Amino acid sequence: MKRETGHRGEELAAAYLSQLGLEIVERNYRCRWGEIDIICRRGTLVVFVEVRSKTTDRFGTPEESINRTKISRIRRTAMDYLRNNLEGQPVKMRFDVIAVTFQDDKGSINHIEGAF
Repeated sequence: MKRETGHRGEELAAAYLSQLGLEIVERNYRCRWGEIDIICRRGTLVVFVEVRSKTTDRFGTPEESINRTKISRIRRTAMDYLRNNLEGQPVKMRFDVIAVTFQDDKGSINHIEGAF
């Protein structure tokens, strides 16, 4: 159930980001430091997106589930991605969070640009 909710949230987030005009260049990028759910670009801007999905906010909102350790892992993973894929290219980067809450099978999105 949790994995299915996460997958649905990532699919919804990817479609949303595409509608904003961002090009999805990588999904579920993994390295020894961690994973980044979605990496997208618009020109020289590279956006690293953490997607959090929940069906209830009984134990807090999706956004609240991101802690310092997770942020540190995302940053290290982003640096690995840049080093391995875009080294020497001038880029700007941003870290976003997309929180998806599913109620009655419909997902609502809260997009936080520059979250950390």
